Amino acid sequence: MPPISASITSSIASQLLNSLPNRSLNPRFIFRHTPPESRISIFVDFRTVGKISFSVIQGNAGLRASSNMSRNGGDAGKRLAHFNLSPTSALKIQKGDITRWFIDGSSDAIVNPANERMLGGGGADGAIHQAAGPELRTACYDVPEVRPGVRCPTGEARITPGFKLPASHVIHTVGPIYDANSNVAALLSNAYRNSLRVARENNIQYVAFPAISCGIFGYPLDEAATVAISTIKEHCNDIKEAHFVLFSDDIYNVWLKKAEELLQN
Repeated sequence: MPPISASITSSIASQLLNSLPNRSLNPRFIFRHTPPESRISIFVDFRTVGKISFSVIQGNAGLRASSNMSRNGGDAGKRLAHFNLSPTSALKIQKGDITRWFIDGSSDAIVNPANERMLGGGGADGAIHQAAGPELRTACYDVPEVRPGVRCPTGEARITPGFKLPASHVIHTVGPIYDANSNVAALLSNAYRNSLRVARENNIQYVAFPAISCGIFGYPLDEAATVAISTIKEHCNDIKEAHFVLFSDDIYNVWLKKAEELLQN
């Protein structure tokens, strides 16, 4: 039998994926020859996962296509630091893509560094909206405004489902703009504290944070890390794990150094 083309593999995988009723199911497809009939056997192994990417390996025995899941974000497994916050709570700092992070797809949430309108933006906010799909913007639009154009004031937090994200929920919070707000440390601390409060109120046990306000909002990294880690240490009650999933080496290195200073175990 001639080898199976990658286009055929992709077509079959796409059709099977589109037929799945639950976004949290991540199939692993294995295509191979089954002599003497020369048919393709398809084995589907369902697991609770997040993102799906297909790699194709072809050899004399046929073709094998498998999906790879990303758990805990990007290359987090290579660069993950663990700190004890209490006998029942832990802090984990890792480098990775927060849109790919998840623990169990049911009691986990990522934190979106949103703006007060909650309708998407740039940076991590835009990436999270893109990965979650248009349903996230619709859910945000349905959050009541507290005043015209403001659904989530600076320092507060709101929650929505995660939709197409592997994590089950998104907690939206608004950090301060460093040069435009007064008492920025208190506002940034409130963003972390209220995100944890919303998590507890919604039975979320695992929460992943980005470096809130450290993008276009201009918060200095060292100051932001001090506020972030200190606040989480103080308000981690009833949360099993708080994670920082940090996209750049610079932020990861600052957060790791600060955690080593503040969380001597």
